[in-house]
Formats: sequence, structure tokens, C-alpha cells
Amino acid sequence: MDTIVIREVVARKELREFIYLPSLIHKNEPDWLPPIYSDEWFLFNKNKNRSYQYADAILFLAYKNGQPAGRIMGLINNRYNSIKNEKHGRFCFMECYNNQQIAHELLIKVEDWVRQKGMTKIVGPLGFSDKDPQGFQIEGFEYPFLFTAPTNSPYLPKMAELEGYTKEVDLVNYNITVPDQIPQVYIKAFDKISRTKGFEVIEFRTKKEIKPFIIPLLELMNDTFSEIYGFVPLNDKEKYEFARRYLPILDPEFIKVVRNNNELTGFIIGMPDLSAGIIAAKGRIFPFGIFIILREMKKSEKLMLMLGGIKKEYRGLGLDVLMGVKMLSSAKKRNMKILDSHLILESNSRMRAEYERLDGKIVRRYRIYQKEIKT
Repeated sequence: MDTIVIREVVARKELREFIYLPSLIHKNEPDWLPPIYSDEWFLFNKNKNRSYQYADAILFLAYKNGQPAGRIMGLINNRYNSIKNEKHGRFCFMECYNNQQIAHELLIKVEDWVRQKGMTKIVGPLGFSDKDPQGFQIEGFEYPFLFTAPTNSPYLPKMAELEGYTKEVDLVNYNITVPDQIPQVYIKAFDKISRTKGFEVIEFRTKKEIKPFIIPLLELMNDTFSEIYGFVPLNDKEKYEFARRYLPILDPEFIKVVRNNNELTGFIIGMPDLSAGIIAAKGRIFPFGIFIILREMKKSEKLMLMLGGIKKEYRGLGLDVLMGVKMLSSAKKRNMKILDSHLILESNSRMRAEYERLDGKIVRRYRIYQKEIKT
């Protein structure tokens, strides 16, 4: 049996090992998609990432024969637990070599930690909120990885199952071929809703035009995402931080907002796929990686649908059609071939029906696991 030692990450040297360990594990996989490392340094920085103000977190590294061989984060989202009246701990950002003993030691360490914190259940992979990569990918490994989703090897969920973890929820990912012509049924519905309902679709040409809408859109996201599994509302400071970080890479053509009498009622945000650029830049933004990523974005033929929502009282009125027709038009104008749905909860029948109406195909599946914690 190998000598496995688990240590808490305390020093900067250990944090560097934690952040860059996946690149060693996947070094022989040319299509593996690294994270953007500047985002990783921010994510795990307790002084900069405001999520630590409402969450307890701990990082562990596994060493095999003295060398880093696995990692895991333990997390308790106190804000989410309070909202949902739960006592759930989480594990996330887990990576290790294909060695069951390493996986066992990592998971046991986090289970002990959340138990000591008074938790009765552990779920994961699940980060601070649903905006972090969530779940293990369990199907669709023949397709390229997504920069917005986990990039684990197929053995990792199997190892979790051997440790007694079972399904909590699944998320699915659709690909839709951009049609040569927008279906006539959508055109007719668009015209009817536009004429009779009084809704206005706002489109953008520049980032300057987007800027006044960013904070109101994040407030709308807080409202429309309240029922989504794992979502934690952004507070005011987090909204401004989120806006500051992501405005530079937003593409104005792929943001659509619906307004009714000056009230924002729905939105959808898309983005050309960054994956090829991130791989080419090896996950490094500086000094020249950002230019590589932006260059590859312009070549991308895949449009990622990142965020979207409609106020509850306006659902079922056709706002999804209004935004969908405009997004398809913009995708066609930019020669996009594929729409990628991002991750959708398996139980979200309304959204899944929309993608299937456009002949969308499930290409990937992700699973969040759970395990009861015995005291």
C-alpha cells in the first residue's frame, strides 16, 4: 500500500501545488482544458474572494511518497444553508491520480471536517455557488471539455461511488445546430408577442452601452435564479466585483434584454466559446494570453449560452421566444454553427423543452453526489 499523507494547505507554496496539480495529472491529455489560473488565484484567496465572508472552507493536498497526488476543498456555505434550512457540507475542486486510496483519504478528510462543523450531509462537487464548476462529468467524454464546466477524468466519479456517494442531482448539456433559417413558428410568435404584449427587446453594439445594465441584470439574476439548486444571491459588493471581472470579455452582440414599461423582465447572455483560446494560452492570461484567447474567440463557431432568466410573473408569455429569435439572428450573422446550452438541471423541464424544440441533443451529463454524514 502506498504511503498517503493528507495536509491542509496553509502556505503559498502549498496553494501553488494545489492550483497547478490538475495540469500535472492531465499533462498527457492534449485536449484537456486548463482553468484560467488568474481566476484560480482569486478564487482561493480568502482576502479577495468575498464568498469566504459567508462560507467556511478548507483545502487539502494528498501526498503520495512525498509528491502531490490529489487535492480537495471542503466547504460549508452558511448563507445557502440558512436560506434552505439545511446542514450540508460540500466537497469541490477534487482531482487526483487514478488511485482509489488517494480518493478515499481525501474524501474521508473532508467528511470528518464537515462532521466536526455539525453537518449531517455532504454534497459535491459543488463550490460556493452554481457559478463555479459543479458536479463530475459522467457522460460525453468524446466531446471537447467546456470552460464553464468540470474537466475531470472518467474514473473520478466512479471512485466517489466506491466511497458510498450516490446521485443528488444531474445536469445536462445540449448542443443545438444553428438553423439556416429561423423556424417560421418562432417568427410568427415573435411578431405576435411584439405587437400585442408591449415588450421591447434591447440589443447592444458596444460595451459602453452594456455598462448601465450590468448591475440591474445581476439584480434580475438574483430574482430569477432563486429557485435554482446551489444558487446563492450576490450581495451589492459581489455584484460590482462580478461586473468588473466579466465586463471585459462580454460580447455586446450576444446580450439580449427584455423590457416592459422600463422594467427589466428577462435577459440572456451568450459568449463565443473560449476553450480553444484557453488551451492555446495554457490557462495564463498574462502577459499575452488574453490576446490569444480573444483571437480564438473571434474564430469560434460555438456560442455558449451562459446566463438567462425571466421574472416569475412574466413566464409563459413568450419572452423566451423574443430573446431566442434575436439570439439566433445574431448567431447566424456571426457564422456560429453550434449553440451550447451550458448546464441545465435535469428537472428543468421548461428550459429542456425549448432546446428539444430546436432539435437540441444532450451531449454531456454531470452529476452532483451526496452522502449522509454519521455523527
